[in-house]
Amino acid sequence: MKFDAIVLGAGIVGVCVADHLQQMGMAVALVDRNAPGMETSFGNAGLIQREGVYPYAFPRALGDLLRYAGNKALDVRYHADAMAELAPFLWRYWRNSHPARHAKIARSYSTLIEHCVTEHRALAEQAGANDLIRASGWMKVFRTDEKLDREIAVVERWRREYGVDFEALDPARLRQLEPSLDQSLVGAVRFTEAESVTDPGALVTAYARHFEKLGGRLFLGDAATLREGWSVQTEHGAIESKRIVLALGPWSAPIANRLGYRLPLGIKRGYHMHYEAQSQARLDHPVLDVERGYLLAPMARGIRLTTGAELARCDAPKTPVQLDAVEPIARSLFPLGARIDAQPWMGRRPCTPDMLPIIGPAPKHEGMWFAFGHAHHGLTLGPVTGRLLAQMMSGKETIVDPSPFRVERF
Repeated sequence: MKFDAIVLGAGIVGVCVADHLQQMGMAVALVDRNAPGMETSFGNAGLIQREGVYPYAFPRALGDLLRYAGNKALDVRYHADAMAELAPFLWRYWRNSHPARHAKIARSYSTLIEHCVTEHRALAEQAGANDLIRASGWMKVFRTDEKLDREIAVVERWRREYGVDFEALDPARLRQLEPSLDQSLVGAVRFTEAESVTDPGALVTAYARHFEKLGGRLFLGDAATLREGWSVQTEHGAIESKRIVLALGPWSAPIANRLGYRLPLGIKRGYHMHYEAQSQARLDHPVLDVERGYLLAPMARGIRLTTGAELARCDAPKTPVQLDAVEPIARSLFPLGARIDAQPWMGRRPCTPDMLPIIGPAPKHEGMWFAFGHAHHGLTLGPVTGRLLAQMMSGKETIVDPSPFRVERF
């Protein structure tokens, strides 16, 4: 029961780290309390966001802040009893969202983003999971010319700075691509290099099966039993290694904090529900309703409606008020039928205040490594994070410069 490395957390990031370590010849154990891909990686919008060179920033305009303060916005809600606890994180997040700081962050973030599609495709090819990934891109749709023109100006800058490819759609072109959408939309922006996943949970499962075919071992276990050395208790008893990777997403900070790290990790919760499509209605792209703050994505199970962000304590009870608020609006955008799921699903996005993930060695503990804090881009960045960390752990040349992502920045 001794391994070359133990990876804690079987979401998209942990599975990809384990897969790449196993490919490099290590004997790897992957440990989670659930089957692979059953937590946050299960319920996202399924986007591989090649255009996502600028991570999602905190709103800074006074009008936006006042709108969110009323706690009635469709895209962001908060639990009032959690705000005192979240305030230090939100303050740092707001400061790092200043345009100059945000642009500097994007220069580091983009180095990961530029590999997101190629790394997913490489791993999906090995795992026999290419059929789960679509190359159709995704789109933002708009109800007003003002918002559409503003978005086009932003993505034109992304094109100049980072080569982001997109197509601006007038109403006729939008109707040609998505005839079932609301005909009153004024246009859209389609990100042509991005890809999407028809079942994110199934993709993580496929990557985990590939890891097992390479000789890796999956264990059910509790990361809270981690002991320095390193050992962790599993259903088959204690397993040991000289290397441990913390890839527990939103549950990474409590484990790290117990070991003496004070990491400013915030949580953005989100919800989803699946729906039937009415009659002959068809949706071929994931579609973000920018001015209403929700996304519709065609999935294997049905049309998935995903909400914006809910700021709350990680394990607070579900409060899917955003889902209930946007569902009638989504029905006017696309002819949704009956709900398919018995209950709304909820996930938790682990976020750092500088919007960069934490990837690299833990400076206070030999043999400990971190891989978490990917916020809205966990699915997007899972494979490239796995390759980067595996290269760092094995002393190989890295795919990108890892220094911006080290925990020492905090």
